Amino acid sequence: MATIVTFHAHPDDECILCGGVMRKAYEDGHRVVLVVATRGENGEVPEGFLADGEPLWQRRVAETEAAAKILGVARVEFLGYTDSGMMGEPANDAPGSFWTADVEQAAEKLAAILREENAEVLTCYDDNGNYGHPDHIQVYRVGMRAAELAGTPRVYQATSSREHMARGAAMLNVPPPSEEDLSVFGKPETEINTVVDVTPWLEYKRRAMRAHPSQISEESFFLALSDENFRYAFGTEWFIRPGQEPGLIVDDLFK
Repeated sequence: MATIVTFHAHPDDECILCGGVMRKAYEDGHRVVLVVATRGENGEVPEGFLADGEPLWQRRVAETEAAAKILGVARVEFLGYTDSGMMGEPANDAPGSFWTADVEQAAEKLAAILREENAEVLTCYDDNGNYGHPDHIQVYRVGMRAAELAGTPRVYQATSSREHMARGAAMLNVPPPSEEDLSVFGKPETEINTVVDVTPWLEYKRRAMRAHPSQISEESFFLALSDENFRYAFGTEWFIRPGQEPGLIVDDLFK
């Protein structure tokens, strides 16, 4: 048995980007540890969704714990930073935001967990945080540095395929993404070198998404898709492993 630590910016990111590899690792007998930088304080919910006086972060933490059980997570840790909001918002610069965190200090927090767990694998995000969100970019910076500090041997940067996104638009008969959208979303497949087919675990991935109703409603793109289209959209998880040639298809991040 080995350990995978999967590092994310906010509650719900874990199931969207890495839910399949997390559940697979669990079923293969590995230990799965989820680390979340923030508690998603700046998410948006419909009016009346929360109980009187209930803070959003509290609901999102509970949702994370529920999703983690579905995905086979043995340990959940929050690093204690606050949600920085979207790029350019005032929340970016608020005291305690993840975007303003000292990278070295934040990396040491994560590295301490990697050392405790003797982690074999760490997942973080690509250098643009998959779509330019400040907290996601910071996950890349902190994750890569933490792996250096802890000596974690396998690091995978979760991303998305631009070409897969464009092909999906054609399949769904919706307007294709603009060049501007593609320039900030994911990476071209020429840069992606680790592709994991997670279709055997899609049931768990979808259930984990449903465990985050404050962010992923039944009417959302994620859950409103037919089974076939959901399989296309979320049945593959894409990663970049630094130092490895593009184009590798794998079935196990531990190899």
